[in-house]
Amino acid sequence: MAKQDYTPHQQAIISQYYDQLDTIMLTKLQELVSELYLAESDAKKKRLWDRVQKAMIRLNAPVPIVEHIMARKDVEVLAKNVQEWFAHSTRKK
Repeated sequence: MAKQDYTPHQQAIISQYYDQLDTIMLTKLQELVSELYLAESDAKKKRLWDRVQKAMIRLNAPVPIVEHIMARKDVEVLAKNVQEWFAHSTRKK
């Protein structure tokens, strides 16, 4: 595969994306919490929980917490953790 050469503008956009990845993943998790509350079928819930797990991994959430949330698959527990992570991330900035 050929090496990609990016313009300085493209490099800035890529850099900004990775700088904001935590915020992007937290926002995605907030949206997934809402979708889980509204999901009616078990198949839809399973797909959403799979997306939740991937988002938590990309967020670099602690493994024991990810395992606990995925074992319980309780939207309340997920929502509480997302709220805490979001509060913690806004305090860092």
